Amino acid sequence: METKSIVVERLMPHPPEKIWRALTQSHLIEEWLMKNDFQPRVGHRFQFRAQPVPGWSGVTNCEVLEVDAPKRLAYRWGDGSESDSGLKTIVTWTLTPQADGTHVRMEHSGFRPQDEGGYKGMGSGWPRILGGLERVAGVQ
Repeated sequence: METKSIVVERLMPHPPEKIWRALTQSHLIEEWLMKNDFQPRVGHRFQFRAQPVPGWSGVTNCEVLEVDAPKRLAYRWGDGSESDSGLKTIVTWTLTPQADGTHVRMEHSGFRPQDEGGYKGMGSGWPRILGGLERVAGVQ
């Protein structure tokens, strides 16, 4: 089955270690993304929690797939339902040191044809969210 991905890339003027902390410390993640019970441990199941809206429970069920500090982080990203129609995607963060900061690449992959609404919504949301990540990484 053909799937789509959202890719957002940005050069952030911070070292990889600062961005890594913002990506992996629960209280910092809450500042730029959502409330959560994240732990940077492969196999850890966690949730992102937000205010419910029509068509979404406000819960995103996730599982950590890869942790390679401070280079790469990947986790499953679901929609909070256990049905086959629920969103089953993967978010991968890749940090590459540059002379003037860190190249941050976020790929949200695995959007199926029936996930078009989520693909469109998250496609417009991720660039703004990365702006929040950059802000939080710069102040911690």
